[in-house]
Amino acid sequence: MNETIRENKFVELSYEVIDQKSGHVLTKVEFPLGYIHGQNEVLGSDVTKELEGKSAGDIIKVPVDCNQLYGPRDESLVFTDRIENVPEEYREIGMTIITEGENNQPRNFIVTRMDDKTLTVDGNNPLCGREVVFTLTVLSVRDASDEEIEAGGKIVAEPEIDNTVKIPV
Repeated sequence: MNETIRENKFVELSYEVIDQKSGHVLTKVEFPLGYIHGQNEVLGSDVTKELEGKSAGDIIKVPVDCNQLYGPRDESLVFTDRIENVPEEYREIGMTIITEGENNQPRNFIVTRMDDKTLTVDGNNPLCGREVVFTLTVLSVRDASDEEIEAGGKIVAEPEIDNTVKIPV
């Protein structure tokens, strides 16, 4: 019998995010995303509620208004500067630049446009202002161990490190 998703179950799933307006896939995660149901908020509460009672092999679709998750788009977070003012290592579309924002909190800016003279960065979440559909495929459901529940996720063994120093003879 298949286990069903409920409190303290370890769940692995894959998902994709589809823009409702254009139908384009915005994000696709095929490798298993694992979490402890009811213990951590990896997914929004609307998505978590829809997963409740599902089991391996189930596919669900959850519409999400990203304005509720990330707030409305803020054009004051979009900056364009002359390209010579931007270090070369940041001159690539899709590059994330991490800066220190208010209260010393990190803020991510993504390079969204670039030409020979200018570079534009955007500090809005890429899903800001969009209405999307999360399509999730449940890959597995099992009891979480006490250690996983305490840690809030899967326990991964740390790699062994060889601290011996080899001196050539």
